Amino acid sequence: MTGLTPYLSFPGTAREALTFYRDVFGGEVVLHTLADLGRSDGPAESIAHGMLQGPVELFASDATGDQATLRLEGVLFSLLGTAEPDVLERWFADLGVDGSDVDPLQLRPWGDHDGQVTDRFGVRWLVGYQG
Repeated sequence: MTGLTPYLSFPGTAREALTFYRDVFGGEVVLHTLADLGRSDGPAESIAHGMLQGPVELFASDATGDQATLRLEGVLFSLLGTAEPDVLERWFADLGVDGSDVDPLQLRPWGDHDGQVTDRFGVRWLVGYQG
């Protein structure tokens, strides 16, 4: 059994988002289009189901019909201590490309490092490590 895996619904940008996340985190992207699955409820090339498999796992699809698309408020995707500090520093920087730093990754008074960044797709990440 695995842990919680977010499933994100994008407004036609699932392929771009999963490719971006693969470039940031590494791993492998697996994509299935509507056409692949015999669906006709949207453009054939839209992503019906996609996944990033690797050190960070995500599922995503393109919204079809009247499905709601990604809108996150009050939600952080936490990567606290999920990799070595140098890897987390790189992930933080890469997530911020064309995104926005909410709070720079830095040493905190309690001795740990953390920061928040919102990526170009509107996903807010909390990245940090001890020491």
